[in-house]
Amino acid sequence: MTTDDRPAPLIRPPRLRTEEERGASRLELFFDLAYVLVIDQLATGFADHLNLSGTATFVGLIVVTWWSWVTTTLYANRFDTNDVLYRLAKLAMTGAVVGMAAAALGATGSEGTEFALCYLATRVLLLLLYVRAWRHVPEARHTIGIYIGGALASILLWTASLPVDGPVRYVLWGAGILVEATAPILATRLGDKTPLHLDHLPERFALFVILVLGESVRSIAVGVHEEHWVAASVISAGVAFAAVAALFWIYFDLGGAAGKRKLVEEGDDPETGVADAYIYGHLPLIVGLAVAAVGIEQFVAHPSGDLGDTARWALHGGTALFLAGVAMVMMGTSGRWRSAWPWPVAVIPLVALLGLPEFLPPMASVILVTLILVATVLAGMRAQRRGALRTTEA
Repeated sequence: MTTDDRPAPLIRPPRLRTEEERGASRLELFFDLAYVLVIDQLATGFADHLNLSGTATFVGLIVVTWWSWVTTTLYANRFDTNDVLYRLAKLAMTGAVVGMAAAALGATGSEGTEFALCYLATRVLLLLLYVRAWRHVPEARHTIGIYIGGALASILLWTASLPVDGPVRYVLWGAGILVEATAPILATRLGDKTPLHLDHLPERFALFVILVLGESVRSIAVGVHEEHWVAASVISAGVAFAAVAALFWIYFDLGGAAGKRKLVEEGDDPETGVADAYIYGHLPLIVGLAVAAVGIEQFVAHPSGDLGDTARWALHGGTALFLAGVAMVMMGTSGRWRSAWPWPVAVIPLVALLGLPEFLPPMASVILVTLILVATVLAGMRAQRRGALRTTEA
């Protein structure tokens, strides 16, 4: 047996992998499955509490969920060596995320402590991985130290939330997320310019977008099932699916692809902030998709019935927020606000304002939003063909 044929050592120290050609691993895909459960449970809870409080709870917990995924993804982007210790840590994180899903429906009530403990488990494991990387990757210690500081501060704040209840607990949760969310920005400004893997990063973010889009598809199926396949519901579902397909096209072939192109071309220089803009621009994009998914289910389930204000706004507001996120990715990565004007910024107010008329039947709302999104796709394709929108896609 030659040296190249021998199995890799079971335990290998972390090292920078940003120069290697690689994509998402099977372990990362398995890890993502746990987040499908969390998003699904949160969407179920939101659908049962369609009011202002339910909206705030849903958005807040989606942000917590998304951030736990982002931080783990950023570590893997640089230091994933896929040895036994890393695999065990990643699998343990996956189990903790499953626990977050199990407690999601009661995260702001009777199961808040369990939810916090499961989230804390992901932070502690991530902290241990960064400590291991700090030991073995001396050239990245300055950057790693900033991430360790952010993770440690988050752990302390979330731990402090365990014995308290009510608004104080949620303030501590938010502070923990906010403090940790500053770490990547500080690492860009003050770190040792440790690079990110610019092919792996957009692939991972695209996979998470797919997961949230999948919630919209699930919502369509649930809506048709709950209405027992009545004709109005089936028609509404068909129109809603066209809207979801348009959202897919807008991100993967147009706006998201434009941001990806800028990331690949210019993200290797940390001082440009392109990678940060790409990462944080996805927050409103993801939140908007998640909110819109619940709105889609409500419209399909009540194609001709009376919808409350929150249910009506979920589709329109969620779609508008998604488009705003796409625009933020485009503007942030290009460094020019005009890169998203008039496409897709011009249609954002129109989509949002359609949620105002209470007299507008649900079916008409879905049709109008879908027509606007299809027109947005066609306008983006025209800009792409003319060279005004430069993307990674043909």
